[in-house]
Amino acid sequence: MVLDSLLCAIIIVQNFVPFFGYIPLGPLNLTTLHLTVIVAALVLGPFDGALVGGVWGLVCFIRAFIWPTSPLATIVFVNPLVSVVPRILIGVVSGYVFMWLRNKIKLSGAMMIASLLGALTNTILVLGLIFLFYRGQAQVLYAVNVAALLPYLEGVVVTNGIPEAIMAAVICPIISLPLLKRYQR
Repeated sequence: MVLDSLLCAIIIVQNFVPFFGYIPLGPLNLTTLHLTVIVAALVLGPFDGALVGGVWGLVCFIRAFIWPTSPLATIVFVNPLVSVVPRILIGVVSGYVFMWLRNKIKLSGAMMIASLLGALTNTILVLGLIFLFYRGQAQVLYAVNVAALLPYLEGVVVTNGIPEAIMAAVICPIISLPLLKRYQR
């Protein structure tokens, strides 16, 4: 419970300290919050990963109303299916993939794969749900050619999603291995 609380506090700090949870790169934000959710899932399991991810999603949802990270957030992240559900599923996917792989391959390898898939879960679900729910509004709200929305979102996968997944696959095992050894005693 203490580690859950600590990780939830880290999520809250990452949301509000500039350049800590969201690193702006032009019109996009490189996200580091998923790392905390994945660490929770690897060390504590899928339920706790979902809990920490849910805190991130809830903060993201509230922040869309009071202090959005981008103009798009005021439209997209006010929908809890986009702001909350994918963040919960990061922990679920990472935790269960790690549980499934931990006895089949080397521990660090299992963590790397689980981290990679957890990060990709967030990217694919958030961008997929944006396309699914908002493709009809893109033309009205942003005067965007709807046919160009999918290539734009695919570009975000390449410029944000893949680097975030690689970052998770490298950083999360480095943080999680010592914590796992410490908390499994």
